[in-house]
Amino acid sequence: MSNIRIGIVGYGNLGRGVEAAISQNSDMELVAIFTRRDPSTVSIKSANVPVYLVEDAPKYKEQIDVMILCGGSAKDLPEQVPHFAQWFNTIDSYDTHANIPAFFDAVDAVALKNNTVSIISVGWDPGLFSLNRLLGEAVLPVGHTYTFWGDGLSQGHSDAVRRINGVKKAVQYTLPIKDAVNRVRNGENPELTTREKHARECYVVLEDGADANVIETEIKEMPNYFADYDTTVNFITETEFDENHQGMPHGGFVIRSGQSGEGDKQILEFSLNLESNPMFTSSVLVAYARAAYKLHAKGDKGAKTVFDIPFGLLSPKSPADLRKELL
Repeated sequence: MSNIRIGIVGYGNLGRGVEAAISQNSDMELVAIFTRRDPSTVSIKSANVPVYLVEDAPKYKEQIDVMILCGGSAKDLPEQVPHFAQWFNTIDSYDTHANIPAFFDAVDAVALKNNTVSIISVGWDPGLFSLNRLLGEAVLPVGHTYTFWGDGLSQGHSDAVRRINGVKKAVQYTLPIKDAVNRVRNGENPELTTREKHARECYVVLEDGADANVIETEIKEMPNYFADYDTTVNFITETEFDENHQGMPHGGFVIRSGQSGEGDKQILEFSLNLESNPMFTSSVLVAYARAAYKLHAKGDKGAKTVFDIPFGLLSPKSPADLRKELL
């Protein structure tokens, strides 16, 4: 079987991660990268792989089996995924949970019309965590599901802090409250508020002359980001920031706490501990690109989510090998 030919739209952290993940999969090859920047200014790691303007992508329809879209959820993906589904099987990491149903419908209409497969909202949450929430509810229908995020860097919350006047650099880490996690793991099935589940910790470098007290208050009172959490703000030097806060770690847990038929306490847990959030997310995208390719080869079409994809399609191994080696 020939290699699965992959294209990448966008070459930020996620796009670079997809490029790296493809190199680990012997049944795949990177055909091209598409960017909104001047292609001559984009330096990539893969030898002999061209970089093109994003508007030229439809010209390469016959050369690419799956296009992996690496833009942001706020503005890029809602426009890009329906657009590219006209010509390509697609994978994306759209993660605005509340808008996923409408996003699915928009992509599905285009993919069905053009006989393409688009697997949406792929990653670890939504994605792998979603699968484990489903599994927990299906296996333990009487119980409660808890999702904890962290310890990890939140890119959206970090950006919100950086936009405050007087802030030069900033990162924000989401931290699960250990007492809450332990209560869930003990099977207590607690009702937990937002503040009881997670805390937030900020590391901030100030512009010269900025008022730390004013900025700390603005951070802690920021609605939709920090007001509902216990938030700690640490003001540090730029040297310390550059030495200690350049990584993108993340992770978390999904825990289903329930009872089986005769009232026995049962706990199901899935966890991730990630040194690099975008690099791991990229690896998930690449595995689902394989599934999109296989589905399309069988004549399937339309939008899909991780709930619609059998795990066997993610693997390069044959069904017979999977039964022999992993079952």
